[in-house]
Amino acid sequence: MVLKNNFYVIKLKKSFFALLFLLFTFCLLLFSKNNLSAAKSGLTLWATSVVPSLFPFFVSTELLMHTNIIYYFGRILNPLMKPLFNVRGEGAFAFLMGIISGYPVGAKIASDFRKNNVCSKEECERLLSFTNNSGPLFIIGTVGIIMFKNTTIGFLLFITHLLACISVGIIFRFWKSNSNSKNEKFKTFKQNTNSSVNLGNLGEIIAESINNSISTILLIGGFVVLFSCIISILKSSGFLHFVELTFSPFFNSLNIDSVFIQGIFTGFLEITNGISVISNIACRKLSINIILTAFLLGFGGISILLQVLSITSKTDLSIKPYIYGKLLQGLLASIYTYFFINFIPFFNFDL
Repeated sequence: MVLKNNFYVIKLKKSFFALLFLLFTFCLLLFSKNNLSAAKSGLTLWATSVVPSLFPFFVSTELLMHTNIIYYFGRILNPLMKPLFNVRGEGAFAFLMGIISGYPVGAKIASDFRKNNVCSKEECERLLSFTNNSGPLFIIGTVGIIMFKNTTIGFLLFITHLLACISVGIIFRFWKSNSNSKNEKFKTFKQNTNSSVNLGNLGEIIAESINNSISTILLIGGFVVLFSCIISILKSSGFLHFVELTFSPFFNSLNIDSVFIQGIFTGFLEITNGISVISNIACRKLSINIILTAFLLGFGGISILLQVLSITSKTDLSIKPYIYGKLLQGLLASIYTYFFINFIPFFNFDL
C-alpha cells in the first residue's frame, strides 16, 4: 500500500507542470474578457515603456562587447572592484550598465561575460547577485513622478536602491571565495577583443547586435504579457482576495493595513503592477507605501527572476546567488529607506 502511494506521489510530481499549464489554459478561457484586457495592457506597457528604455541599451552593450572598452574598464577600475566586490575590473561595466539601463541588462552582461570568458564562473555569479537592478528612468520617472507623483520620492528610492545594491555586492564578495579563478581566461578575452571592429565587419556586427537585442526584448515582452494575464486570473478567480484574508491577522499585528497585501503579492509576481497598486493606496503614513516599494524594487519579482533564468540557463551560472542577492537587496533597501525617512526630516512624507 505504501509503495502504491509513493508511486502516485511520484506520478503527481511528474505531472505537476502539465496540470498547472492545463489549469492556466482553462482559466484563460474562463476569464477571457479580463485576460484580453490584461494582455493588451501588458503589450502597451512593453511597447511604450520597456522597448524605448531598454532596446537601445541592449544594442549598445552588444556593440561594446565587440570592442576593447571592457578591457580598459578592467585596467582602470580593477583597484576598486577587486577589494570591494572580489571581481575583476571588467565587472564595473556590468555594474554601471546594470544601474543605468535597468532589469535585466546586468544579468545579460554577466552571462555574456561568462560566454566570452571575460570572468570566471564564480566572479560572474557574484556579478549576478548585485548588478541586475532597476534603472533610474524607471525608479525616478515611472515610480516617483508617474506613480507617486513626487520626484523626491523617486530620488529617495533610487538612492536606497543603489546603496542596497552596493551592500549586497560587498557581502557577496565572499561567495565561493575559496574557488580558484582561471587567469588565462582574461588573457584570451584581451587578445580576442582588441581592435575587433573595423569598417569591413561593422555592418555584420551591428546586424548581429540588433538581432540579439530583438531576441532579448521579445523575451521580456512575452514575460510582461504572460504575468499580466496571470495577475488578471488571480484577481478574477478571487485568489488575491483569499490571500488578503489569510494574511490580514499577521499584517494587523504589525500595525500595517491589510490593504497592502494585494499590492505586495502582485509585486512579488510582477514589479510594475505591484508598485502601481501600492502607490495608489491612500495612507496617512506614506512611509509604509515607500518602504514596501523599496523592497519590491530591490527584489524585482518572479517575472524578472524568470527573465534572468532564461538568460543564465544558456550558461553554467547558478541562479542561487541572484535569488539570495535580490532578497537581501530588497530587505536592505527597505531598511535604508526606513532610516532615511525617520532620521532625515526632508524625506519624511507622513501626514
